Amino acid sequence: MADTGMGTTQGWSQYLVSQMDPRVSRWPLMASPWIPVGTVGVYLAVVFGGPKLMKGRDSVNLQTIIVMYNFALVALSAYMCYEFLVSAVLAKYSLVCQPVDYSSHPNSLRMARVCWLYYISKYIELADTVFFILRKKSGQITFLHVYHHATMILNWWLGVAFVAGGQSFFHPLLNTAVHVVMYTYYGLAALGPHWQPYLWWKKYLTTLQLTQFAIVMVHTVTNIIAPCAFPKGFNWAVSIYALSLIALFSNFYRKAYRTPKPATKRSESNGVHKEEHQNNNIRRKHIHGEMLGSHS
Repeated sequence: MADTGMGTTQGWSQYLVSQMDPRVSRWPLMASPWIPVGTVGVYLAVVFGGPKLMKGRDSVNLQTIIVMYNFALVALSAYMCYEFLVSAVLAKYSLVCQPVDYSSHPNSLRMARVCWLYYISKYIELADTVFFILRKKSGQITFLHVYHHATMILNWWLGVAFVAGGQSFFHPLLNTAVHVVMYTYYGLAALGPHWQPYLWWKKYLTTLQLTQFAIVMVHTVTNIIAPCAFPKGFNWAVSIYALSLIALFSNFYRKAYRTPKPATKRSESNGVHKEEHQNNNIRRKHIHGEMLGSHS
């Protein structure tokens, strides 16, 4: 029997490329699964090596860059949310059992493009970790932070490669809406302490994230149970992934907001894992390091 090469990593890579949606195969960062895998490898090297390189060096003042970065992501998230919603409405999508249209119809291509843009946004969001390292806030680079950032790139290469559309639209539609709220919060927080009176709602960002994961779970389980013309393997993968995020964010929520802490002890991260406030007074009031949540 001829050796198909499927037993090697290169063989699996070639197989995935041969099976992927031909509409997206030539789009940037889609040519091979080694692109996201390599990116995650470099990212992990930065996560573990970056703080060591910064040891003995002064932290970098990135306030202006961080403000611009957050509000740019507000705009990008709002645009993607709009595109997901409008593309789904124009294509007359159903919330249950919506198959992928692999044709070159304008509505189908529009949905595929915004799925790809969402995938690209996950590369942009890796800057969160770089900012932490340069600002010497490596204590905020927790397992949840790294797990979410790394896996979203891998997950969405597969999503765009094989199911760019159909019921895949639902998770990023919710996630981009959540990100509009979340990045707005962090953009305002980075402007300075005078915005503090208007930022009382930080705690509810984690609740919002947990709510989106629960909705995604209900959506995917419904599509698993129903006889849908959509790959059930992807629904199972999304369900398991959403469950892992619910567990991790719930654990954070319990520790950050339910477990009493000594006033002098600062937790390493919170469930929206993003930037600490730029001011010591705000740090004292917001005793948790922050992480970017989602979309998940």
